[in-house]
Amino acid sequence: VSDLQEEGKNAINAPMNPSTVDIHPEDTLLEENEERTMIDPNSKEDPKFKELIKVLIDWINDVLVEERIIVKQLEEDLYDGQVLQKLLEKLADRKLNVAEVTQSEIGQKQKLQTVLEAVHDLLRPHGWTIKWNVDSIHGKNLISILHLLVALAMHFRAPIRLPEHVSVQVVVVRKREGLLQTTHVSEELTTTTDFFPPKPERDAFDTLFDHAPDKLSVVKKSLITFVNKHLNKLNLEVTELETQFADGVYLVLLMGLLEDYFVPLHNFYLTPESFDQKVHNVSFAFELMQDGGLKKPKARPEGMDMPLTFKLCIKSSEQVHFKYNCIQ
Repeated sequence: VSDLQEEGKNAINAPMNPSTVDIHPEDTLLEENEERTMIDPNSKEDPKFKELIKVLIDWINDVLVEERIIVKQLEEDLYDGQVLQKLLEKLADRKLNVAEVTQSEIGQKQKLQTVLEAVHDLLRPHGWTIKWNVDSIHGKNLISILHLLVALAMHFRAPIRLPEHVSVQVVVVRKREGLLQTTHVSEELTTTTDFFPPKPERDAFDTLFDHAPDKLSVVKKSLITFVNKHLNKLNLEVTELETQFADGVYLVLLMGLLEDYFVPLHNFYLTPESFDQKVHNVSFAFELMQDGGLKKPKARPEGMDMPLTFKLCIKSSEQVHFKYNCIQ
């Protein structure tokens, strides 16, 4: 390891290849003429780069919410092909002929190969340049993973807004004649808004929060009155919309009251203790809403907050649709 570290330092400090990037020993284990790429640490701190990753993670979690899949880190959660398989199946509305669970490296790469071939079949006819492969994805190359996800988001016109002109500095390490050589290249991940889908359509609640925040208390009072009219039947009362709906319990009970049915207690957590239990409750409430004939709520179960709570569409057995007209 000491020899490899010394070799890396020599390559970095060479006059023809000035660099301030630390190369880890594992990044110097290269065969002759082999190369490896890594993101410059300074680029990882770029706000636009961080925003891109956050937007993509939120989008994946929103698409896969019904699969109970939560992605937290792109490199660690997507490299084996499991999440990519579910994502593509959901986006393309097709089933891939792959094993559901693969533990071995060979099995993971075989699954990745099948998934990426399906991706390429979708993208190539539309002129997409393929900037990833099985080895780079399985090797947890974040640049390759980002190129893949950006291409999928744009191809399927995801209802998200990707930050424009996101570029990162990439350090390329090559081994030639037994010595390491490093170069820096700029890698463009996104371009202009011309290639992106429009922002999701804004609704009356967005207008309320942007232009009439002074009327917020009136809307909150109307909502609380509406909710308590039904929850009072169970001797429950809401005083704070921002906090009392976050764990999903009142949402589940409210749907049962509005639709006039009993929700079995084993289907949700009446006293949730963990974040996952709260997410389960909210997801279950959303399913009840859709079963009642409503469109899929815009809110994400993992991110219930005050604005999103207001946007939930409530339907009662008397055909009372609590939508945007409450602002009038």
